[in-house]
Amino acid sequence: MSSEESGKKNIIICRCEDVTLEEVEKVIEEGYTTLEEIKRILRCGTGACQGRTCLRLIMSIISRKTGKPVSEIELPRIRPPIRPVPVALFAIDEHKKD
Repeated sequence: MSSEESGKKNIIICRCEDVTLEEVEKVIEEGYTTLEEIKRILRCGTGACQGRTCLRLIMSIISRKTGKPVSEIELPRIRPPIRPVPVALFAIDEHKKD
């Protein structure tokens, strides 16, 4: 294993889901070249930061590996809540008196 290959194992792209540069490049080489596909396979962008850190990094990796301009890479669908919120906000306490 070259030092470049071993370095890719140590470069974390998605801190929330502990996804490395090597893993991202591998799925791109397998033919998954959209953020939506990579998100579904590697769970990037599904952690606490909701992709605020990793999705832009992955866009640049896709661009570098495929030659597609970053401006042409679509962001994945955003599913509410856009910002992390306490689960208690969604809970209904049927026994609570008004």
